[in-house]
Amino acid sequence: MKASETIIARGHENVTSRNRTTLEITKEPHLTERGDCVVVVGANKGASDLSPDFKKLAQNEKARITITIEARGQVEVVNAYGSPQLSFTHPTDLVVRKSGYTCSRTLAVRADKAAKDLSRKLVEKLQNPRQRVKVTLTVDSAI
Repeated sequence: MKASETIIARGHENVTSRNRTTLEITKEPHLTERGDCVVVVGANKGASDLSPDFKKLAQNEKARITITIEARGQVEVVNAYGSPQLSFTHPTDLVVRKSGYTCSRTLAVRADKAAKDLSRKLVEKLQNPRQRVKVTLTVDSAI
């Protein structure tokens, strides 16, 4: 079984993508330089906004979650996994983690990439506040 979500967001001049363990999508419109894991702002969805079907499928440790980030011809794919501990209750943030840690903001765990691993060409596009960014989340729970 599969479920998908499309998130529309934008870039921000303070996107640095330097975090080695996480990447974050946020509904918040602003970003400080300390937010080195945030890759897009102004998203139209946070964790609590995801569909019940998506959440249910992702709450399985064998579920594969694909995060595709697209900005003006640059595309990056991050592969991760679900977890029974995912609560999807945070109203503004979605965090993808290389570790297995979960909290209300966690979208996926055991990811193959964090913010630092994104291509610098994509990061350059994500630093433009006028850049529209499409993030597609797909969960595949073929068990």
